[in-house]
Amino acid sequence: MAGKKTLTFAIMDPPYESGRSTTAFRLIDIAVKRGYDVNVFAYEGAVCLPFAKQQAHPNAVHGREAEEENHPLPKDWVAALIKSAATNGGKLDWVNCGLCVDERGVAEAIEGVRRGTPADLWKLAEGSDNTLVIGTR
Repeated sequence: MAGKKTLTFAIMDPPYESGRSTTAFRLIDIAVKRGYDVNVFAYEGAVCLPFAKQQAHPNAVHGREAEEENHPLPKDWVAALIKSAATNGGKLDWVNCGLCVDERGVAEAIEGVRRGTPADLWKLAEGSDNTLVIGTR
């Protein structure tokens, strides 16, 4: 694709804590469906989004088993975004800040996620047509 755009997103919110993570996922989804190359630099709590050991759980309050609860897992959303990028002719390069990963003990990420450093954010942004930082308060 001639003139293909590359977008970089920097996100920091952990799963389930705010609407910012959901907004980031929606924006990334639109970009990968349009065939853009997308970089994601996850730092702080966002490094937990692709954590491989996430698992669905039952909801005893509502009397539902894990399958019935159908609890969404951010790791599955990240995997779907990576797959969608490839399907639509683009790529999704998801980089977890290694310092943040170590602080949180979430080194086991799903396939397609790599470990990086804060310097990677600079490199990703420098090679992009545009960068959006979705910070927290």
